[in-house]
Amino acid sequence: MPSARQPAKSLEIVEPIGARVLIRKDEDKKQTKAGIHLPDKIEIPTLTGRVVSISAQVERDEDYPIRRYDRVLFNPKHGVPVDFEGDNRLYVIPVEDVVAVFRREASDDGDA
Repeated sequence: MPSARQPAKSLEIVEPIGARVLIRKDEDKKQTKAGIHLPDKIEIPTLTGRVVSISAQVERDEDYPIRRYDRVLFNPKHGVPVDFEGDNRLYVIPVEDVVAVFRREASDDGDA
């Protein structure tokens, strides 16, 4: 019989340290822009992903306009893959290897 005083399960998270961000890489493309389906062994590598977590150092630094959930373009050369809960698309990336952030401009319909 389970005891009445069981410790609450804590949620495990991955928090980057230093000038790093945690990125979930987008799925590799299995189809070309022309619509040709590629075999499973041949995929077009993607270098885009979503920021899952940001280190406190990057969050405080105004030189890095990166926020959680931003879609980014990154260089995976110095990235460290993270095997976390079966997700093999997580990478800790030095912030210097994030080369672009995708932003949508707000449309100004008032002047049209």
